[in-house]
Amino acid sequence: MRLIALPALALALALLALAGCATDKRNLALNKTLMNYASAIRWGDFGGAQTFVDKDYAAEHPMSSIEQGRLGQLRVTGYDEGSGPRPDGDDDVVQVVQINVVNINTQAERSIVDRQRWHYDREKNKWSLMTGLPDFSPH
Repeated sequence: MRLIALPALALALALLALAGCATDKRNLALNKTLMNYASAIRWGDFGGAQTFVDKDYAAEHPMSSIEQGRLGQLRVTGYDEGSGPRPDGDDDVVQVVQINVVNINTQAERSIVDRQRWHYDREKNKWSLMTGLPDFSPH
């Protein structure tokens, strides 16, 4: 009986290790994605930030030239992830970010709250932003 239990235990441990590797791979991809996205926003590289947006979302919500022009008038002065991302289902995380911007024409500073939803594609080992770029339009 011990001989049979030992291989089963070894198999169970190997499966747990593989599951842990997949989770580590996913977490590393998330950390890298969030860091690179935040960097793009902080530096005002909204074109670069747009590459993180889910392709279907981007196709359904194309950015107009007017919106692109407005983004060009902004300088990001702060990007605060707060408590960071939190899981919301198996392959999704949500994150609330406060972004401070200055309009270069008026020198007026304001803050916006950006509620981000990120989805993980297991086949591509890639996270995509499902909520689009932050909405900087004045409300």
